[in-house]
Amino acid sequence: MKRKKVLIVSSIFTSVISAMTAAFGILLTNRLMYIKQKDADFIYDRELKAQRFDESWYNNCRKDELSIDSPNGYPIKGVFLQPLNTTNTIIICHGVTENKINSVKYARMFERLGFNSFVFDHRRHGDSGGKTTSYGYYEKFDLAAVVKAVRTIVGEDALIGIHGESMGAATMLLYAGLIEDSANFYISDCGFSDFEKLLSQIVKKETLLRPKLPVRVADLFLRLRDGYSIRSVTPKQAVTKIKSPVLFIHSLEDDFILPEMTEEMYEAKEEPKMLKLFSIGAHAQSFNQNSHEYEQTIREFLDQYVLVDDDEDDFLSQKEIS
Repeated sequence: MKRKKVLIVSSIFTSVISAMTAAFGILLTNRLMYIKQKDADFIYDRELKAQRFDESWYNNCRKDELSIDSPNGYPIKGVFLQPLNTTNTIIICHGVTENKINSVKYARMFERLGFNSFVFDHRRHGDSGGKTTSYGYYEKFDLAAVVKAVRTIVGEDALIGIHGESMGAATMLLYAGLIEDSANFYISDCGFSDFEKLLSQIVKKETLLRPKLPVRVADLFLRLRDGYSIRSVTPKQAVTKIKSPVLFIHSLEDDFILPEMTEEMYEAKEEPKMLKLFSIGAHAQSFNQNSHEYEQTIREFLDQYVLVDDDEDDFLSQKEIS
């Protein structure tokens, strides 16, 4: 009789622990998969008031709205901005909770540098489809579809670059390192090097919990609920396979994604590469706080590694030989 009671108590205890773990796992992964988006009107008004979004320029700029089929089964919505008569094109990837309007400030900068731009909404952001946010895992396949579509429009010989901010940078590096290194250059702004490490830092900073257990639980439930592991979102491994030039940018004041993560990826990437660390600027604020120096940094990068002797054909030929 006593043994039977022990078994019943043990069974109840196990069931309670299992239920608590399941509830905890669902709560954690809900925060990741369904992270709250910034309101579209808020982003629009913020960029307008900060004079980073030129409404008149945007309305009068030659542009085409595109809907690209994601291999994951939803539409990716974007705008091909064409202020210049050129095939030089930059694809701009925004950060988590943002949308393509946040990318227009970079489009104006790249116009001055001689590039048209394609700005688009990541999955589950803005006007694009998709049920969850995966911090680069599924987004990298979407980016592959975007690059292919842009190549079809501008031509195989066009000069194409990709600029990514935060999650957009991670997505870009995962695409280039794990799917195809098909762009001519990449610009990574405040990207994370290791998603597991980033989550551990966030848990440690925002809770009293030791990060190891919550991250392990989150990883288990992400695999069950969204089909991927946290450990498969590791840009620092992807950069080792990228052959094209990469410019790494970060602000030393960033306390969300630490600048050490960008330095880690810079060290892992083989030449050609370039690193720029700004002394001021919170997370994803390098351009906003250092706009002139930011543009000059990209100009120097392009002159040194991409527009070699102002002869794009030479650069493309060198890339094919390598």
